[in-house]
Amino acid sequence: MKEKTDKLITIVCLCLAVIGSVFAILFALKGNDGLFDAAFWMLIAFIGVSLCAMLVFLCLRIIKGKGWGFLIGVGLLAVLMVVALLVSKGNDLSSVFLAKNGATEGTSKLVGAACITTYVMVALTILSIIYVEVAKFFKK
Repeated sequence: MKEKTDKLITIVCLCLAVIGSVFAILFALKGNDGLFDAAFWMLIAFIGVSLCAMLVFLCLRIIKGKGWGFLIGVGLLAVLMVVALLVSKGNDLSSVFLAKNGATEGTSKLVGAACITTYVMVALTILSIIYVEVAKFFKK
């Protein structure tokens, strides 16, 4: 049963990827005409389907007792985002520059928080790669 489910999920994902790729190519070739709305709503639909699938499979894994690690990871990511938002200043740019570009200090603060979150995630990724390689070296 599991193999059939895995094959079905793979086929559905491939079909969605092909449809999304076709819309992306058409949008890139034709520019901003009527395809923009279709491509945008396809993107929203794909995000919705992905979120629903993620929640369903997460619930199934939690029922089996295996999904708690994912929830801990999402919780830690949320904590990192909140800390980054608290740390970011939001006043790094002059008010003239912000007004010229149609932004506010709040927008600047959100961008700063996103940058801090990205920096921390990249640093953690690099540290985890180094840890795995060093641990592999000492296992031999």
